[in-house]
This record gives sequence, C-alpha cells and structure tokens, in this order.
Amino acid sequence: MAGSTVTRAQLSEAVYQEVGLSHNESAALVESVLKEISDCLADGETVKISSFGSFQVREKGGRIGRNPKTGEEVPIDPRRVLVFRASHVLKDQINQGLLGSS
Repeated sequence: MAGSTVTRAQLSEAVYQEVGLSHNESAALVESVLKEISDCLADGETVKISSFGSFQVREKGGRIGRNPKTGEEVPIDPRRVLVFRASHVLKDQINQGLLGSS
C-alpha cells in the first residue's frame, strides 16, 4: 500500500463504519476534529494525541539562504513551521509492519 494517501472522505467513511453515525454526521465529526486541531496549532498550542504523537508549532528565525542555481544570497523571512513527533507506540507499530512484511 506504499504511496497511497488517506483522505478526509476515507476518514469519515471509517468513522461511519466503526461508530455507526450517518455519513453526514461522520463527515462533520472528522471536520470538527481537524478544525479543532488546526485552531489550536494556529494559536501556538501543542496538540498531543496519546499513542499517536504530538504536533507543535516552532518559530524559525530569519536567515540568509543561497540560491543553489545562481549562488545568489536570498533573505529568508522568519516563519512558523509545523513539527510532528510520533509517539513510541506509533513508531513501534510502524516498525512492526516492516518486520512482519519481510
């Protein structure tokens, strides 16, 4: 299954199958969870999901970069970046998948 992407529609379908909500309620639930996570991250909060991982916004300072093609120096503005750190449980699950498929 390498290279496949999980979509919002697939997530809401999984909620529909597992929880038994209607398709519309499942889609609304998925949207609500994603919006809450997004809003918290936009406010600078860390989002920790037990046995999955944590999302954190970090501040990166400005610096001078270099265009690799021309060698010209280019200023890079300060910015905020999203960082995800997987939990040990998730890392173990991912690695078990690799070990089990050999």
